[in-house]
Amino acid sequence: MTWTLARRSARMNPSIIREILKVTEQPGVLSMAGGLPSPDGFPVEAIREACTRVLAEQPHAALQYAASEGFGPLRQWLAQGLRSRGLSVDAGQVLITTGSQQGLDLVAKVLVDVGAPVAVETPTYLGALQAFAPMEPTFHSLASDADGPLPEAIAALPQHAPGTRFAYLLPNFQNPTGRVLPALRRDELVAAAQRAQVPLVEDDPYGELWFDEPPPAPLAARWPEGVVYLGSFSKVLAPGLRLGYVVAPPALVPKLLQAKQAADLHSAGFNQRVVYEVVKDGFLDAHLPAIRARYKARRDTMAAALARHLPAGCEWQLPRGGMFFWVRLPAGCDAMALLPHAVAAGVAFVPGAAFYACAPDQRTMRLSFVTLGGEQIEAGVAALGRLLVRAVDQQALASAA
Repeated sequence: MTWTLARRSARMNPSIIREILKVTEQPGVLSMAGGLPSPDGFPVEAIREACTRVLAEQPHAALQYAASEGFGPLRQWLAQGLRSRGLSVDAGQVLITTGSQQGLDLVAKVLVDVGAPVAVETPTYLGALQAFAPMEPTFHSLASDADGPLPEAIAALPQHAPGTRFAYLLPNFQNPTGRVLPALRRDELVAAAQRAQVPLVEDDPYGELWFDEPPPAPLAARWPEGVVYLGSFSKVLAPGLRLGYVVAPPALVPKLLQAKQAADLHSAGFNQRVVYEVVKDGFLDAHLPAIRARYKARRDTMAAALARHLPAGCEWQLPRGGMFFWVRLPAGCDAMALLPHAVAAGVAFVPGAAFYACAPDQRTMRLSFVTLGGEQIEAGVAALGRLLVRAVDQQALASAA
C-alpha cells in the first residue's frame, strides 16, 4: 500500500532538540541541550494536594468533557493577573491551550495562507518555526541586534497582497538568545507595526523567570487590538501539565476557538482544575522567588565556567532571566559538526542553526543552565571548552598549512 502524503507534510521536520534529547538519555551525558525546567522546582506537594481536593470536591466535572474555551475560574484568574501587568483583557479573550505550543499552531491555522509572509526574529524559537511551517508561509527574518528586532525591519515587511500576516516576537529572555527587549525598543517596534499594519504575536513563556528586575510591560499592553499574547504554565509550575493560554483581540477569538475545537475539543479539564487550585490563593507569589534564585545561581555558575573554559573568540551575553546562554563560536567553527564529538565526550548542546528561518549561523549554540546542578554545569562546560580548544587549534593549523 502506498500512502499519498499531503503537500504540507513536506514542511514538517523533526525537532532537533527532541532528537538530541534521545541521544542524551545515554548514561553519563551531561545535557545542556533541552529547554527543560529544573525538576527541583516542581511543586509536587502542592499539586498532590490540589489533585486530592479536585477529586474530593468536583470529581465528576473534573473527569467529564469540558468547555473548549477552558475552565472559567482559571480564565478569570489569568485575565485578572494580566490586567495587573497593563493588559486590557477580560476572560472572554482567554483560551486555554494544550501548552503554548498549541497556541502557536492555532494562530498559524487561523492566520496563515500558503505563501503568506510571516516575520520571525533572527534567530527565533524552533518550535514556532515547526508550528508555522506546515501552513506554508514565506518566512521573513527580522534583522536584529543585541536588544532584539530592529523597528526598521518591521517597516520593511510586505504590506500589500498578500500582506504580512504577523510578526512573531519573544520579548522576554528569548529562546534561544536569552535577550530581553528594552522598554524603548518595545515602544518602537509597536509603533512600527502600527504604521505598517503588521499584527504581532507575542510569546511569553519566560517572562516570570527574571532575576533582578521584572521585564517591561508586554507588547500587548501597548497595542491590545493588534497583538495576540501567548503564555504558559510549563515554566512556572510543570511542563507535564501541558497547559498554556492565548489572549486574543475579540475579533480573533471565535476562529481560534473553532480551530481549538477541531484540534482536541478542549485541554485536559482535570489539569485545569488542578492548576487553578494551586494558583488561586497566591501560591506563585511564594513559589516563583525560589525558582528565580535557583536559576540565577546556576546562570552565574555557567557564566563563570564559560569565562574560565571557553577559548578566545567565543562570544555570549549574560542573560537577565530565562534559561539559556547563546554562544557564538570563533571563526571556522561549526556547532553542528562539533555536536557528535561533544556527545562522545559526555556533553550535549543544541546547535544554533536550527533556530534560523533563513541563512543559519553555523557558529552558534544554545546552552541551558537550569537543568544541571552546579558541579555538573562546571564539568559540562569544561568538557565543551576542551573540545573547542582542540577545534580552534586544528582550525589554526589548517589555516597555516
